[in-house]
Amino acid sequence: MSNEREAAVTLKGNPITLIGPELKAGDKAPEFTCDQGLVPPISLSDMGNSVKVFNVVLSVDTPVCSAQTRRFNEEAANILGDLKIYTISADLPFAQKRFCGSEGIDKVENISDYKDNTFGEAFGILIKDKGLLARAVFVLDKNNIVRHAEYVPEISTEPNFDSALEVIKSLV
Repeated sequence: MSNEREAAVTLKGNPITLIGPELKAGDKAPEFTCDQGLVPPISLSDMGNSVKVFNVVLSVDTPVCSAQTRRFNEEAANILGDLKIYTISADLPFAQKRFCGSEGIDKVENISDYKDNTFGEAFGILIKDKGLLARAVFVLDKNNIVRHAEYVPEISTEPNFDSALEVIKSLV
């Protein structure tokens, strides 16, 4: 596969190879298309010119991923401004909707990269040979420029929320 990054992150100490580029602050966010279930797919260009947070998780059905999504949902309630937060995973859209309903997630939208992994490859977080996404947080400004990119080094741990929130609050 193109652009493999060996041992880019670990899972419980085991090295994980990621597919795609490592984005950095200042990079133009790459285009992608994700699924939303029975409604039309969504792409970066469909998301408008709000500040965007891409909260990337392996699966909403794991403890760290669900806690991460709940935390962004709670933080979103305290941030005023033109902000959209998306949790992105390779879970089926129906599983994502079930999770949000059962957990009271109402400020974060879920989108799924299960079909073509275009988000995972474009943002450099697709786990080689697994079809899953590594844990990461990306913050984009209104012009879709990456202002914060965190590839969480150890997948089983949470991201640095304070760092992401500082950037988010500076943009809205």
